[in-house]
Amino acid sequence: MSGASVSGSRHAHEAWSPERGQEIIADHIALEGATMPILHAMQETFGYVPQDAIPLIADAMNLSRAEVHGVFTFYHDFRHEPAGRHIVKVCVAEACQAAGARETSPKFEKALDCAFGETRPDGQVTLEPIYCLGLCACAPSAMVDGRLVGLIDDEAIAEIAAEVRS
Repeated sequence: MSGASVSGSRHAHEAWSPERGQEIIADHIALEGATMPILHAMQETFGYVPQDAIPLIADAMNLSRAEVHGVFTFYHDFRHEPAGRHIVKVCVAEACQAAGARETSPKFEKALDCAFGETRPDGQVTLEPIYCLGLCACAPSAMVDGRLVGLIDDEAIAEIAAEVRS
């Protein structure tokens, strides 16, 4: 790939079940401020935080559903639905915009045939904006399945598009 790259990994997610959700809650309930670790563990396990998990977490934490829902919706990395097989996050923060992200962002949408904030109907890719990956010196930048990619240009976009098609 023409851009600078750092390795990352993805794994298959489990199907949601209330029983498995209860196990995750039990594994994390003793932690101080367990709501966030539970939500992270749910997403790590299932690939998203199922709506049915919210009341389970609320009951276990002795919180209202609204309180748990508020935490869940406040943090943009928590998903409401399963993501695509590949997740492409494109930095849209100021440093990347100044380095060309205003031009590369629409090119990502076209190359991936997917709008920002959406998952393609075939489930192959989810495209998301992200606000700073910490690669300002290598802007514009992106993250593909957890792997950081800097110095995004037309060639890098084409390579990323080919990668997520495979």
